[in-house]
Amino acid sequence: MAMEVKIVSSKDNPLLKRREIQFRTEHGPQSKTPARLEIKKALAAELKLGEELVFVKDIRTLTGTGTAVGHANAYESAKQAKIVEPDYIVKRNSPPEKQKEEAT
Repeated sequence: MAMEVKIVSSKDNPLLKRREIQFRTEHGPQSKTPARLEIKKALAAELKLGEELVFVKDIRTLTGTGTAVGHANAYESAKQAKIVEPDYIVKRNSPPEKQKEEAT
């Protein structure tokens, strides 16, 4: 089943050359919160951007529901993202095998 991510609001931030996005996704009350990388992939597809330009900042499942809400940033370029996003957010948004390479 493909995950569907709805963009609740989107605000342009010309100073930081990014779009700040609030999103919501339904995952059913019996299943766990979707993985950050799954949401990142779905958001990138929705925004028609490369995955390296989208950074999911936080995801939170609303208590007692099958709905998760969160924030993400979509940058104009990967270079701009590296300048603005904190390292820990960049690490959380990279696949696990990539994190291991950076650690060594």
